[in-house]
Amino acid sequence: MTKKVAVINDLSGFGRCSLTAAISVIAAMGVQPCPLPTAILSGQTGYPSYYCDDYTEKMDAIRKEWEKMDVSFDGIYTGFMPTGRQIEKVFHFLDSFYTKKTFLLVDPIMGDDGRKFGIFTPELYSMMKELVMRADIITPNLTELCILTDTDYRMIDQMTDERHLLTIVEQMARNLIAKGPREIVVTGIRFRDSADGEQKMGNLAVTKKEKMLAAFPFVGESYSGTGDLFASVVAGGKARGDSLDTVIRQAGRLIELAIKDAVQEGVPRNDGVNYEQFLWMLGKGEMSE
Repeated sequence: MTKKVAVINDLSGFGRCSLTAAISVIAAMGVQPCPLPTAILSGQTGYPSYYCDDYTEKMDAIRKEWEKMDVSFDGIYTGFMPTGRQIEKVFHFLDSFYTKKTFLLVDPIMGDDGRKFGIFTPELYSMMKELVMRADIITPNLTELCILTDTDYRMIDQMTDERHLLTIVEQMARNLIAKGPREIVVTGIRFRDSADGEQKMGNLAVTKKEKMLAAFPFVGESYSGTGDLFASVVAGGKARGDSLDTVIRQAGRLIELAIKDAVQEGVPRNDGVNYEQFLWMLGKGEMSE
């Protein structure tokens, strides 16, 4: 039977992010994405102007209809949550559909490049942290891991030694695992490879018993939606039973190729990366090391 993942996120017409990324990636992995939109936007919020139709008060209505259908999910995956009210709706959804057979993946979108997004009031942060603690797996970037562990990002940003940096990040993740999530994949760890001196972008997966690093050449550009693409690959991979090591390598390789192609074409960062032509690589057994 086809696996199903409920995806709770916004839908943006442009930006190649949120539900647009999740639906295409998860479906390409042979898993059924079941989207529950939190908002409909003309384009992602990085554009100078955009229209947003807030779906917060419609989320319970969709949940109740799904309850009537007596559906179940192998995974639940949440993305950007700009209000505490939306997180409350997610808690209602978990009460209805989260079981021992369901994994909860939370992408705790709260900041980037050392800065917390301005909308994150203390109240909203507290609710996001509560959601994180209920998750089975989370996919924070390095900034978000610092926020969740009350770590000064500036200390991390100044580290140049690869081994020292990765050791500190691993310990931060383990400190968080001790309080809630079972698995953490920290994305966007930039370092200089001690073996070849090349700038790399690494993704570090940490569990109670092991750690795995998947690193790729740093292309030098930042684009909309790459975090959503990464988390979506993880969600699809978890649903179909892939190992965490396989999943983070798949996600990293997909994003590396998509960014390279976007850079070559001169795609504006707000428009996202050219990932569509590489979706075939996410088929079971297609991704080579």
